[in-house]
Amino acid sequence: MANPKSEQRRLSVGDREFHFVSYEERPSNTRRNETALPAMWFLMRAGKRWPVMPHVPGQDLLELDRALLRWLDEQVLDVRPR
Repeated sequence: MANPKSEQRRLSVGDREFHFVSYEERPSNTRRNETALPAMWFLMRAGKRWPVMPHVPGQDLLELDRALLRWLDEQVLDVRPR
């Protein structure tokens, strides 16, 4: 079975751009002390990645962008209009 291709989304908020990448699920690895992770969206920044939310293949892009913006608002910065 072929590995699913990663998806990417770039969202601009004000003068800042945020880059999100999806990764396939990861099985646990006891030798590396890594727990299993479901397929997830990650925020990419400064060579690091932070888990955001589960990746749902085929998700509507407007719905996805809204969910990513909600996460940014709750976790990173206040992006709500005043």
